[in-house]
Amino acid sequence: MNNSLQAYRSILIDYLRPQRGRMVALAILIFANIGLQLVNPQIMRRFIDSALTRENTEQLGWLALLFIAIALVQQIVAVGSIYVGENVSWMATNWLRYDLARHCLNLDMSFHNRYTPGAMIERIDGDINTLSLFFSQFVLQVIGNGLLLIGILALLWRESLLLGAVLTFFVIVVMTVLIAMRSAAIPQWKKSRQASADFFGFLEERLAGTEEIRSSGAKAYVMRRFAELLRAFWQTTVRARLLAFAMTNIGWLLFTIGVAATYGISANLFSENAMTIGSVYLVVHYAGLLNRPIQRIAAEIEQLQQAGAGVARIQEFLAEENGLARSDTEQTLPEGSLPIAFEGVSFAYPMDATLDSDNGRQDAPPRTEKNTDNPELLMAHPEDASEDEVVLDDITFRLEAGKVLGLLGRTGSGKTTLARLLFRFYDPTAGTVYVGGENVANLDVHQLRQRIGIVTQNVQLFHTTVRDNMTFFNPELPDAALLEVLDELGLSSWLASLDDGLDTVLEAGGGNLSAGEAQLLALTRIFLKNPDIVIFDEASSRLDPATEQRIELAVDRLLNNRTAIIIAHRLATVQRADEIMILERGRIVEHGERVSLSLDSGSRFAGLLKSGLEADVAPS
Repeated sequence: MNNSLQAYRSILIDYLRPQRGRMVALAILIFANIGLQLVNPQIMRRFIDSALTRENTEQLGWLALLFIAIALVQQIVAVGSIYVGENVSWMATNWLRYDLARHCLNLDMSFHNRYTPGAMIERIDGDINTLSLFFSQFVLQVIGNGLLLIGILALLWRESLLLGAVLTFFVIVVMTVLIAMRSAAIPQWKKSRQASADFFGFLEERLAGTEEIRSSGAKAYVMRRFAELLRAFWQTTVRARLLAFAMTNIGWLLFTIGVAATYGISANLFSENAMTIGSVYLVVHYAGLLNRPIQRIAAEIEQLQQAGAGVARIQEFLAEENGLARSDTEQTLPEGSLPIAFEGVSFAYPMDATLDSDNGRQDAPPRTEKNTDNPELLMAHPEDASEDEVVLDDITFRLEAGKVLGLLGRTGSGKTTLARLLFRFYDPTAGTVYVGGENVANLDVHQLRQRIGIVTQNVQLFHTTVRDNMTFFNPELPDAALLEVLDELGLSSWLASLDDGLDTVLEAGGGNLSAGEAQLLALTRIFLKNPDIVIFDEASSRLDPATEQRIELAVDRLLNNRTAIIIAHRLATVQRADEIMILERGRIVEHGERVSLSLDSGSRFAGLLKSGLEADVAPS
């Protein structure tokens, strides 16, 4: 309970502090609303007593007008408080979403391999949605109505000690029951949020793989799993809501007994002439008015239960740490082409067997040759490895600045993993990776990745304009630079065929582009980035000859005066390489100058050239 309250307090302070002005305005509106709700019944009591006793009847009209005016102002103030509260809520939750998204982007790849995109969306958006009412309605309803409750009880004590004591006792009992039951509901709401993340994570992945599911005849499995996850989501939510309803109904039962007792006491006092009819109205009105804050506080406590589950899951998310080693001193890379070196580098993909059910991709088998004990775990990398399987083993080589390395090897030999270590998506299990003569662990990750560009087979295009797809949403790049690159890649005629030019919105995943156009558009990103190191995972094997030739010409320009690694799919591709390296089961089995190896009849590379067995160098 204390930890939960501390978490609420921490989030409130962190995300409401920047909105001090709005919070002051909200507090003023809340207090004004409370005061106006308490004042108007007093006016009505005076009106009733004056009308019945026929004293000061000339004031009745003014009292009626004053009552109407205060009621009107009270409604305006109530609307204003809701408006300001919603603004506070959206500002706070949007900043929280921003912090969560930034935190995720700063984490290493082992974290991203454990979460499906759907689960990530549910954490960053779904869980925070439960906090939107916490930031606005909680402050407005719980604190405001709590103060209204105290004000009503104070005025009832002023009217009658007995009535005040009776209603205060029942209010205390009701609130005690509601707060006591709150803790029991939080775990249920957490399970509900978790089931929601599981369901939407599954749904996102299956919608993305619709073609594969249909072509492989897996619709029956998908629908069965869909029903199972949806049933779990429904069952956990129903249990949480039933507990909340039980809590609310028990509170209402106790409060109803208290109000009934108040009515009886008021009737008795009136019969003994201890209260005027106006005072009876006042007590009855205030007793009825107690329903509103109690009802709203009870509703907000239910929302607080959901917020509690969201807060717990958000804290778990923020507690995730970047697994990459950090250096106290960050080095700066020199300008120009950069040399690359691996010294005794070994690597095995991490396995985390302690994931929660919504953390992993539980609905597909692990992509490893060995099945894992945890069906929720899935490694999203091409070189699949179990816990004890090394992907790279004692890799040592040096590539001088401006040189091109052709990297060959069978599927699973470790080629793509080597490139990922260069980008520092992971840290090696052993050994050191150097770029520009500096240990990558001592470099700023952002600076390192700005100096390296990669071209892959799988082109990621976004549902946005051609301009944004080329620049990765960088508004500082001028259109003139974009048009120049498109012209160099032979895409000017393609751009001219688009109705809106650079402002043309592409379909999600580049659905309205051919494979060649998509690949050429991806190449424009590298030209605009102008990196000093290029990793080229050849993507021309599935393209028509004409488009392939255009891409080859672009690649020639891209590799000019740059250090490059070509992960080769075709032997023809590595003819532009200065050096050749062949990997087998994570180890270097051959490395040397391309010309020398091709002339050495005993080399593996010469054997591949002679036999033309391009299947032996399939990509990993």
